[in-house]
Amino acid sequence: MTEERRPLIEIQKLTKRFSLRGNELTVLRELDLSIFAGDRIAIMGASGAGKSTLLQIIGTLDSPSSGRVLFDGEDVFGRSSAALARFRNEQIGFVFQFHHLLPEFTALENVMLPGLIGRKSRAESEKRAEELLELVGLQSRMHHQPGELSGGEQQRVAISRALFMKPRMLLTDEPTGNLDLKTGAGIHAILRDLNEQTGVTVIVVTHDPRLADEMPIRLLVDDGKLLPFAKGDARVHGRVPENLLHHDPLDSRAARGPAADDEVAAELE
Repeated sequence: MTEERRPLIEIQKLTKRFSLRGNELTVLRELDLSIFAGDRIAIMGASGAGKSTLLQIIGTLDSPSSGRVLFDGEDVFGRSSAALARFRNEQIGFVFQFHHLLPEFTALENVMLPGLIGRKSRAESEKRAEELLELVGLQSRMHHQPGELSGGEQQRVAISRALFMKPRMLLTDEPTGNLDLKTGAGIHAILRDLNEQTGVTVIVVTHDPRLADEMPIRLLVDDGKLLPFAKGDARVHGRVPENLLHHDPLDSRAARGPAADDEVAAELE
């Protein structure tokens, strides 16, 4: 490895299978990945390759069929359900393509919600929410409801909410999928700035090549494994197995570039 430090996340021999219309489908195949604190990673791949599935397992929203996910050296799926939920709430922030803001609440109140649910005082929650909204440039829009905000502003509120508990990892799934080019570029910049200013580890699943280009580390899910998007990319060294650093994609769809539709995981819902 290029860095003499322990990864924040170690994924070891991760396999994920689904039953689809009576058939067993293996989406991820003994996948290995190391993620270091402060990394900014884009995960790409063809439709159905398993990008969102991998993100959900990293975020403990889904569990692997086999293999391990270590966080600070501890197997997260060895915890009880209650301990796993507590870990998820404290250590991981989620941002999705659809912001899922409560329409009857203001931006400030939406960002405060994790604190109030976590039994923090209203005053403490409000102070933290104000700081986060200022950080993403929404200090003048705090008391507006989601319907009064643009799509990009709503997504910035969602990012602020995801950061409320000071997670060590921010997982985002197609965060610019519903935004125009200019607005999407603003979200790209915010994710970069948050990573640089707070040190939060950022992992983005995206079909957007512009967003992927903003990320120092770009990975491709192909045939159930993770490869460097650019063959031999030195920045991926120490994060995927050495024997995969110079592999060409096996899936012709992946070689042509990401498709515009979504995951097998969504099809299985």
